[in-house]
Amino acid sequence: MTDGLFRGESLGYQVNHLARLLAQTLAARIAPYGVVPGQFAQLLVLFEEDGLTQRELCDRVRIEQATMAKTLQRMQRDGLVRCDPDPADKRRIRVYLTDHARELQPDLVAAAQSVNALAVEGLTEAEAAGYLEVTARLIGNLESAR
Repeated sequence: MTDGLFRGESLGYQVNHLARLLAQTLAARIAPYGVVPGQFAQLLVLFEEDGLTQRELCDRVRIEQATMAKTLQRMQRDGLVRCDPDPADKRRIRVYLTDHARELQPDLVAAAQSVNALAVEGLTEAEAAGYLEVTARLIGNLESAR
């Protein structure tokens, strides 16, 4: 089997390659706003529900606590979030968007939507929806196997 044939038939390789291309394209579009792809998932989650604990944010973004702590430090430095002790339990940290991050929300969401539109260019709406449905099922399969 040649390497090219394997890559072309490998779900893992193809999805990983797609993810890298999406991240690179997104990076170029959000860089003018001072945001990097490693911060983007956290921002999207917080746009949906602000004030999550660090643990809740880790669970939703699916990254380890140590990685999240470093990312949140950078996001605080960049003026995107603030981390406050939970009033009910001072051992927990709650993460809140800053006004600056809220101001960036429309531009960041538009940037992501433009990348998604570019990625599905030439597909019908049904094909794009079908891809998302299949991807969600694949994710569910792997999550249930953990």
